[in-house]
Amino acid sequence: MLALPACSCAESSAGAALRESENPISTQGSRYDYRSNVTAVTPAQPGLQVRVVQYADRLLLTNRTGKMVTVYGYQHEPYARVLADGTVELNRRSRAYYLNQNFFGLIHVPPSASPTARPEWVVVDTGGELEWHDHRIHWMLPGIPPQVKDRSKRTKIFDWTVPISVGSEQAAIDGELVWVPEEDWAPLAEFGGVIAAALAVGAALLLRRRRRGGARPAPTGSVGPGDAW
Repeated sequence: MLALPACSCAESSAGAALRESENPISTQGSRYDYRSNVTAVTPAQPGLQVRVVQYADRLLLTNRTGKMVTVYGYQHEPYARVLADGTVELNRRSRAYYLNQNFFGLIHVPPSASPTARPEWVVVDTGGELEWHDHRIHWMLPGIPPQVKDRSKRTKIFDWTVPISVGSEQAAIDGELVWVPEEDWAPLAEFGGVIAAALAVGAALLLRRRRRGGARPAPTGSVGPGDAW
């Protein structure tokens, strides 16, 4: 599993290498080459659902447990929590609060962010859902993962874990990161492009009709059930 070195990815050698690269993503493949999947919540928590959003970008946690769910950061400090009433809060004294704002964690972290600092909670939502970027679920280093010997084959890169607590019980979100061959996702991208093109053509035709026809004239007289304009 790839962990953030000392949980200070902003100052890590990997971070320095990424800063020197004009396009870090191009050095390690496209984001579309990766898939992160939640495999389990251990132990199982009735009313708690977690899934990955956008391939390997974000986690979406829905809390219907009737208890407070806390997500811990890279130094096991409280990073976020979803209260029993659905209130969602982030801890501004957590390093994860800042690091999670950038895909590679290349962001300034103020000295006030410390695992020993008293949490400073800020409300960000009230719907019982927490969505956040988590560096533990994606590939952080430059270059293709060494586990990928053949880019045309689906390959497991590592297992990952995000520690949480549900009420007073410690738990974890478990998952895996997988390399997905280009041919596995290219048809989906192509299909999405076709849909986008079709929508664009339809919008253009509608606009052209409106320009040519102008406003529809109001009907004269009454219109019966079997009549058409």
